Amino acid sequence: MTEENPFYFRQLLSGRDFAKSDVPAQQMANFVYLIGDKITKECMVIDPAYDIDDLLKIVETDGMKLTGALVTHYHPDHVGGHIFGMDIKGLPDLMDRNPVPVYVNKHEAEGVKQVTGISMTDMKLVDGEDTVKIGSIEIACLHTPGHTPGSQCFRVQDNLVAGDTLFLQGCGRVDLPGGDSETLFHTLTTKLSKIQDEVILFPGHNYGGDGGSAPMGELRETNSYLKINRLEEWFMLMGR
Repeated sequence: MTEENPFYFRQLLSGRDFAKSDVPAQQMANFVYLIGDKITKECMVIDPAYDIDDLLKIVETDGMKLTGALVTHYHPDHVGGHIFGMDIKGLPDLMDRNPVPVYVNKHEAEGVKQVTGISMTDMKLVDGEDTVKIGSIEIACLHTPGHTPGSQCFRVQDNLVAGDTLFLQGCGRVDLPGGDSETLFHTLTTKLSKIQDEVILFPGHNYGGDGGSAPMGELRETNSYLKINRLEEWFMLMGR
């Protein structure tokens, strides 16, 4: 007999798997993730937004206990707040219903505070070399700036939850608050270029592709944004 892998992982699509009657949730097509340890029954949520009650019910139904939140970046469709004329529930509602430490990249903390209104004491600041543990499960925090100054991806075993840094087709916008085109270019061509082909990418939105995930090796063949290696060509596509 082999020991069961304790890794607990759920990919949840807004408007389909939760917040089913929320039209903005359907339109924005955000992915929310649950990561944890099936032995200790602890888990954390990545980018809680839209229907917090629904997310907490999923955690409860799975027999898990929510012990933390991880933030990829501070845009309201990932953490709650006001965007594109919409008021989105997120971290403030989570802290009211199930207060937990919120792990935020240190360059993103002020943005999260301004957008959501949660306090600095609610946050645990992390940097690009830090790890977070849930039971026996270790999560590596990768600082991947460009979409925002403190954007981060989370690597767990051979899985990479990328937020809005990289999608199955395309990458994060640079024309929103905090975006920087050149910085994102260097993130994709240096930091993410080191991620092994077999690692599975899980994006922050359901923007194209099949099934909501794909190996990095496949994306290097199919995602045109990963094929650009000259900054001048990048600027022509994305702008400064």
